[in-house]
Amino acid sequence: MELVERDEQLRVLELLLNETLVRKGQVALLDGPAASGKTELLRVFAERAQKSGVLFLSASCSRSERALPFGVISQLVHSAVLPVDLQARLVRLVDEGVAEALAARSRGEPAELGQVFHGISLALLELAALDPLLIGVDDLRQVDALSLQCLLYLIRRLRSARILAVLTDDSDPAPAQRPFGGELLRQPHFRRIRVAPLSEAGVAGLLARGDLPTRLAPEFHAATGGNPLLLASLAEDHREVGTARPEGYGLAVLSCLHRGDVVRTRVARAVAVLGGQGSPEALAALAVTDPDVVRQSCAALTAAGLLGDGVFRHPAGRQAVLDDLGPDDRIDLHRRAARLLHEQGALALTVAGHLIEAADVDPPWAVTVLLEAAEQALLSDRMELAADALRLAHRASLGEADRAAIRARLAYAEWQVNPAAAAEHLDPLVAAMRADQLNRRDCMVLIRQLLWHGRADEAMDLLDRLRGSVAEQHPEAAAELRHTELWLTSVHPPLARRSRPPVRPGAEPALVTPKADPGLQSTAMLADMLARGRSHEALDRAELVLRDIDLNRSTSWAEESAMLALLVLISAGQAKSAAEWCDRLLGAAEGRRAPVWRAMFASARATIAVRQGELAAAAEHAEVALNQLARKSWGVAIGLPLGSLILAKTRMGRFEEAAQLLTYTVPDAMFGSRYGLPYLYARGNYYLATNHHHAALADFLSCGELMQGWRLEVSGLVPWRTSAAEAWLRLGNLEQARLLVHDQLAQPGTDGFRTRGASLRLLAALSPSPRRLSLLTEALELFESAGDCYEQARVLVDLSRVHYEADDKRRARKVFRRAWHLAKVCDAQPLCAELLSASSDLSTGAGAGEDSAGITSLTSSERRVAALAVIGYTNREIAGKLHITASTVEQHLTRVYRKLNVKRRNDLPLDLRAEPAPRIRLA
Repeated sequence: MELVERDEQLRVLELLLNETLVRKGQVALLDGPAASGKTELLRVFAERAQKSGVLFLSASCSRSERALPFGVISQLVHSAVLPVDLQARLVRLVDEGVAEALAARSRGEPAELGQVFHGISLALLELAALDPLLIGVDDLRQVDALSLQCLLYLIRRLRSARILAVLTDDSDPAPAQRPFGGELLRQPHFRRIRVAPLSEAGVAGLLARGDLPTRLAPEFHAATGGNPLLLASLAEDHREVGTARPEGYGLAVLSCLHRGDVVRTRVARAVAVLGGQGSPEALAALAVTDPDVVRQSCAALTAAGLLGDGVFRHPAGRQAVLDDLGPDDRIDLHRRAARLLHEQGALALTVAGHLIEAADVDPPWAVTVLLEAAEQALLSDRMELAADALRLAHRASLGEADRAAIRARLAYAEWQVNPAAAAEHLDPLVAAMRADQLNRRDCMVLIRQLLWHGRADEAMDLLDRLRGSVAEQHPEAAAELRHTELWLTSVHPPLARRSRPPVRPGAEPALVTPKADPGLQSTAMLADMLARGRSHEALDRAELVLRDIDLNRSTSWAEESAMLALLVLISAGQAKSAAEWCDRLLGAAEGRRAPVWRAMFASARATIAVRQGELAAAAEHAEVALNQLARKSWGVAIGLPLGSLILAKTRMGRFEEAAQLLTYTVPDAMFGSRYGLPYLYARGNYYLATNHHHAALADFLSCGELMQGWRLEVSGLVPWRTSAAEAWLRLGNLEQARLLVHDQLAQPGTDGFRTRGASLRLLAALSPSPRRLSLLTEALELFESAGDCYEQARVLVDLSRVHYEADDKRRARKVFRRAWHLAKVCDAQPLCAELLSASSDLSTGAGAGEDSAGITSLTSSERRVAALAVIGYTNREIAGKLHITASTVEQHLTRVYRKLNVKRRNDLPLDLRAEPAPRIRLA
């Protein structure tokens, strides 16, 4: 027995053929794992032999042909063009043998076929006397018994004939073929050649010959085990679509499988159904065979490259085997698998998967398993599996209260993926709550989902029912209701009841109770702190919530508490910290199958980016958020990402895009929640930027009316007073603007960086010149502390004007360049345009014209370069804009410095920007 590579195997077969040509008959057995390349090796060798003038008789038997007597011998006789008389003789002998075999079978007696075997062997020997003969029989395990006997009769008489018989078989011959194999071993002219699957190096060589990169060799070897048939199919699939296809690799797997025996196929199907979860005993029960047979079959399937470590090597292979099952067979296998695994104590998730595939809720334990699996799936972010398990459990015949509880959990699972789809459960759940079929936690979640979808009237009705019954409930129920009231105060203020309901003496509900939902507790505490403008006091709690979010995923309030925690950080001026936490949450959410989480965190990140002046990033995050969910799924919360996107587009100068966003239809109920505030504020800013000052003022004042009515003025959700003051300023009503600014500065929460900074900037615009410098300097420091580049640039513009008015042109230029740089970093194109306009205005102020003689001495080319340099463009940027080289820019600037008697770029007079020569387009 030899273990040789393909080329060496062909060389051995050719040596045997040469022996045959000198009348030394030979027999070769190519054996190895199923589909290890034996058939391909026989084909290649036969093609070479035929080119040498050898006559090739071939036969390949399938499982269905095994029962046909003399089936393989008949194939050999008809596989090539033979002399007419000899072929007629062989056909007659085969027909006689078949007739005798069938007659003996009907009599229940053994057939007398010695004369037939002798006649066929003699005819083939006569044929070999005319031409050298190659007899190829592929897959001995499928050959019928009479053909095997006839072949053995011939093989014993080959020693002086010009006949080479090449047979293929699996490494583990079928029991019926073992006597035949034993007889072969006794023949002196017998040669056994072991054909093994390709090694990883062999796979690499095959890929190289097929114009595929050899770096794929490890992946291909892992997916095929070196099986040449699977390799060829997988390579073709990669050339076509870059991955395994059902009609390519999948069919090759089935081809390998169906060449084996029936038991092996049943075992493979059991492996596919169990997906590696079953023991040999479970596989044996599912395949209706013995555990020892299962082990042997699995070993053969592994050697054939179909299995690896007890599972299919590639998902496409497993799926092909499953798809090959008929619907009834597949359901039956999954049903039996569920019951077997449940009896063996398998995990609920594993058992539930089979129940779902079989749609089987008949076992009395099925609903319990499905509900347990749904909870596990929710914790592991497998929302679709959780929903499937809950749908199936809901179909079982249960009491109405149980069905209502399951539907409530199903609505929550579907809401995590698609809130719009989950909305179909709201009407039945509302009816169930009115019929007292829901527990209080499910009621709280239902109310929250109704509010998300803008159904505030129904939510209020259900809230009143809870409020009316709270005095009769356990104190913990009252505490949970109180938590919900606190959350409503910050998120849906019109529905919140501000005063506490009357309670029995000694039954005062605690804010935190041992058995309360931790997510709801955290949500209530954060919402309360936010509504009362005490975000700084809640920073530690907010960071704790964000740090432990993975531990609290079992609560339906996890994402809401995380969003409020981020809002607390933002309101407390910790935008940088909020951004870091949000990026961490977004990174973790990428691997989760919960689009609502990703959408909400992306919208929070957009809010943070706007506050930091990162306008392009804000727009990107907001668009990601809006693309994660269909617009219908956003409900009232759409105001959060949409507001950030409108504000970012407005400040970037993309007014048409912002206007398009404002055409979106938003729910009316959005304006009864905090989600309406960022939308109104963004719309007001759009109107202000496009010179619709009255409309802007109306939106800002609407924000104020809502926040005052909701008693959220100190929460810092939107700076409506400073924005309204700016609108009054644009309208020329300085008195109203001054009143709003002073009112804002008198608010208890106006020690925040951003709000106070905006108030001081506007106060400077309303104050006489001597006070402006100190006010703007403090405002700049506040915005620097807040990390808001956009507002810093706005303050710097005003500071530049103040310095020019004070005839401090050097400092004015310095401040101006810094403002320009920040505006460019923010991608705030309208602000850049305002800066360019300001530079022209400032150049006509005090001290303007001192350098006019020097400026007039500049050439047009020098003036264009200097005009771009003075507003902060680098040499490379100037070169790109003017289509010249960087060295030319440097030469021009050197001459400009000499003519204007300055030493560096920062000393260039700002008057250069007033010249009309450098006509540029803002990037």
